[in-house]
Order: sequence, then structure tokens, then C-alpha cells
Amino acid sequence: MTTTTPRRPPLIEDHAYLSNQHSGALVTREGDVTWLCLPRFDAPSVFTSLLGEPEHGQWSLRIADGEVVERAYLPGTLVLRTRWRGPEGEAEVLEFMPLTSHRGSGVAVDDDGGALASTGEGEQARADLVRLVRCTAGRVSVEQRLHVRLDYGEVTPWVSRQTDPAGESFLAVVAGGDALAVHGPDLSPDGLSHRGSTPLEEGGSAAWTLAWYPSWFMAPAAPNAERALEATVAGWVEWLGELEATGPRADRVARSVLVLKGLTHRDTGGIVAAPTASLPEDIGGVRNWDYRYVWLRDTALTLEALMAHNHTEDAKAWRDWLLRAIAGDPQDVQIMYTLSGGRRMPERDLEHLPGYEGSRPVHVGNGAADQWQADVIGTVMLALGKLRDAGVGEDPWSWTLQKRLVERLLAHRDTKEHGLWEMRGEPAFFTHGRVMMWAALDQALHAARDHGLPARDDELEAWERAREELREEILTEGVDEDGAFRQTYGSTETDASLLQIPHTGFVPHDDPHMLATVARVEEDLVTQTGLVMRYRATGMDGLPGEEAPFIMCAFWLVEQYARSGRVEDAERLMARLDDCANDLLLMAEEYDDELDRMAGNFPQAFSHLGLIRAVDALEDARGAAEA
Repeated sequence: MTTTTPRRPPLIEDHAYLSNQHSGALVTREGDVTWLCLPRFDAPSVFTSLLGEPEHGQWSLRIADGEVVERAYLPGTLVLRTRWRGPEGEAEVLEFMPLTSHRGSGVAVDDDGGALASTGEGEQARADLVRLVRCTAGRVSVEQRLHVRLDYGEVTPWVSRQTDPAGESFLAVVAGGDALAVHGPDLSPDGLSHRGSTPLEEGGSAAWTLAWYPSWFMAPAAPNAERALEATVAGWVEWLGELEATGPRADRVARSVLVLKGLTHRDTGGIVAAPTASLPEDIGGVRNWDYRYVWLRDTALTLEALMAHNHTEDAKAWRDWLLRAIAGDPQDVQIMYTLSGGRRMPERDLEHLPGYEGSRPVHVGNGAADQWQADVIGTVMLALGKLRDAGVGEDPWSWTLQKRLVERLLAHRDTKEHGLWEMRGEPAFFTHGRVMMWAALDQALHAARDHGLPARDDELEAWERAREELREEILTEGVDEDGAFRQTYGSTETDASLLQIPHTGFVPHDDPHMLATVARVEEDLVTQTGLVMRYRATGMDGLPGEEAPFIMCAFWLVEQYARSGRVEDAERLMARLDDCANDLLLMAEEYDDELDRMAGNFPQAFSHLGLIRAVDALEDARGAAEA
């Protein structure tokens, strides 16, 4: 009897990220699209081999008998160029998701809705993914295998050859309400897959496009790939604009800013925490979560980072999204929403998928949406305060919303919570959450007193009284005997989230309580390689097993070091974190320093915004030293 060895999926860091600001795709160095959800980030996937096998959906494209010699993004874009060398020639593969309008008109649009360029010959031309191959020397053969399985790899579609409105043949993939149109040189049936081999001579090119459309609609025509490429490059470059970033890591800041934009939904303004679901925090374990939703906390922190680099319009778009999401019921605000502001994202297990390297269960949806997390309102209020301080005025409803959020906070002042890390154990009073409640009240008072926003005298008195009571409570209940802030009231544990306290204005970075907290973090949470755990898994999070260090937490420590005068320590840790990015400067949620590989969802907004803030802190420290 013979046994088969389970396929080892590609490493998380082996992937590039493509985005059209509606959804995102992951493609490996060797040309395999392993993850793509259509038509938007939080829709079911059409390629799912990242969490299973190629038969769960994968699109492979490579040069026959070739090897990859280089891959990189075109400057200032999320357009990937991979250079291949074959036995008789060379080729470059350009892969991208065109920046088309929501309606798929085939027109790339800027952030103000203006047309940049036409991507096709007709109004119906569009694509969600383009793979353009150019033979640059000699001759090559482009080898492909297309295996589409809809609804997270569970549904076998009906596949047929059809003709589009322009009279061109295409591969139609249909299941229920979803349909895909695949244009390009013919791919022939091979069991449940389609394969093709396309020869190219020097100077020749070929393109394949994939577009989602409702199955009851007419399929879109194929766009002109070269025009789509030109328009998409122009769209990314124009948006990035005059990025305000200097110093030795300016390229990393630019890449992180582009990733954050690539996680932003063009139409709604919502920003997903990551484009993936169920990539494990503990490889082989159960800590596998769906991050394709809009966390108020993550988004607020992301917008602070973008505003620091001259991208205020994105913050305004998110404020509009926030108003729509919370409209009518701000006192029942959730910690996360769908891209469209929906409140329901029930968590369920996909039993048919084996999970990434056996990491099960595979979750979609997120049950943490129902948790009370005390820090969320404070984080939102801080971001809206930054927007206000940047000179962006309130609209007729935004200040009313903020006042209602403060009401929600005061109503839950004595409610225990699950904390920043969404622990699934028993709720508690988390010190970080209590500080963020203080910050929300502080921002409300700042808005009324310094910006002249309307508030009654009794409201101001109630806010100030609650703020001062919280401060006294935190300095009593949230501080351990050694002077360090502690994870929860009554505990002796520390937590990396405590590194965020100075960001609120509660105490400065060099406050004795913070210096004592840093010493505790260094003792209890910093690993042998210098990375930082969120907390020690002692069972209070309600989950078995351990987890890898969180990249964001290490960036927080860099920021703390830099702003408290420990610049050499900040530089040393930053150099360690440089090694946690892949060759394309992308980062996952975590880095497993024991296995020396990425872990968690990818690419992660938290990690990239953490880098931006850490680099900014280092640059400020260098500037202060030179002054």
C-alpha cells in the first residue's frame, strides 16, 4: 500500500499582491494564482489553492522549462513584472488587476472619479486580472493550467466556449449567480482543468484576461491589455503622487502606502485588514481567522498613517463610510463591518478544505464582530481628531456621530471586554482599552473646546468628570507594583498593546510608567531574535497552542524606543524587521522566528501601517539629533 505525501503549499512570503481596489490576488514567484475573491475582497474565492490543493482553484502560468531570474513591481504601482529565462529565449510576465470603474466600463478612474484612460475598445470592456506575456529574446512557450472552482473551491462550475459581444471566443465559467470570462489564446479541456501552450517569438506577446460578471448578464468583451496596463500604471503612480517620505527606508514607506491603498475598496472607502482568510497565526494550529472585513480600529490607524504622508482624501472617504455603516444605530457600533457597512459576517468552517499546511479549521466570517472592545471608539475618535486637526471640517453628521459614540462608551464604562486582540476567553478590564476610553473623552473635549464644535455645558462636565475618573482609575488599577502598566486589572501580565499608550496622549513616551512597561515587555515578550509577542498565551485567550510574534508589536517597540531617546535600539530592531519582509517588501501579520518564515494573513494592513509609523518616529529622532 502506498501513501501520498500532502502537497506543501508555497510559503506565504513567496507571494506577490495584486489589487484593483475592489479585490486582491496572490500570485507566487513561479506564476501560480493561489487566492482571488471576486467581485470584491469579502466575496467567496474563485482560486483557493492557498488553503487547499490546486484542484480547489489555481491559475498557473510559466515559461516552459524556464526559471525566474527576477521579479519586482513596476515603480510606484502594484503591477508585477516577472522575468523568465527559458532554454531558447527570455520573456517578461506583467500581471495586474486593472483599476477599472465599479461598473466595469473599462475606464481607469482617479480618486475623484475622473477618467484616466480607456482600457478597451467598448464600454463593456473590463478585466479583474490580466496576465500579459512579452517575449524579449529568442523564443519561449507559455504553459498554463487553469482550474476554477467557485465558492471557496467547493463548487464545480459549468465551463463552455462562448462568443462575446465583440465576436471573440472566450471561456465562460458559470455557477449560480457567478460567472467568469477568460479571454486569450485558447486553453483546451483537460479533465476538470484547462491547459494551453502558446509559442512566442522575440517581440511577440500574448495576454489572458479574467473578468467576473453576474451570470445573468452578457459577458464583457476583452480589454486591450496594453492599454489597460498603461492606464493602471498611470493610476497608481498618480495616486502615490509626491509622497512625503525621506531617509533610508523611503522605498519601504512607499510600498506600504501602496499596499494600504490596495486594501481599500474604491467605491465604499472601507479598508480590509488583509485580503486573505484563515492563514494561520500558528502553522498547523487553530488560530485561523478571516480578515477580509473593515475593522474600525485597523482602519482608523491606517488613516492616521496615510494622513501623515499627504493622503487626506482617503480619510475623508473612510469617514463617509463610517457614517453610513453606523447610521441610525451608533450606540450599537460594532468593531468591524463588511465592505459595504453590513453588520453580519457569521463565522463558519469550510470542512472541505484541508487548510494551509493542515491548519484547521478554515474559517470564513468572523465571530469577533459581536465582541465589546473598549479601545475601538477611542481609536476612531483619535483618527477623526487627526482629520480635524489637518483642517478638514466636519460634515453635518460627523460630529453628531462622534457624540453618540461617546454616549456608547459611557454606557459601557463598567463593561468588561475582550481587548484589542479579540480574546475568546472571559472578558476583563484591559488597561489599554481603559486608556483608549480616556482618549475618546479627551478628543471629544478637544473638539468642543479647541475647534468650537457644539456641546452643552452638562455634556462637557460629564465628559471631563469621566475622563478624570478614568485617569485616576487607570493609574491605580492598571499599574503593577513595579510601576509598569499591566495587561488587565488585577493581573501581573504585560501586553504589547500597552506600548500604544503614549500615542493617545495619556502619558509621554519617557514617562516612568512607560519605561517600566518597556522593561517588562523586553523581559516577557521579546523573543531571542528580537521580535515581540502580543502577550503570553496563558489560556486567558480561550484558545489552545501558541502563536508567532506579531510584526506590528515590534514596530510599536521601535516607535517607543525612538521617541524615548533609545535611537540605537530602535535602529537595531528596525534592521531585524527589515528581514521580516519578502523581496517585494510585503509583510504578513506575524513572523515565526523559530521557523524563519511568515505566518498569519497577508499582506497585513497592521504590519504596513506599523512600519510607516516606526519609520516616521526614527526620522523624527534623527532630525531632533541633528538640530
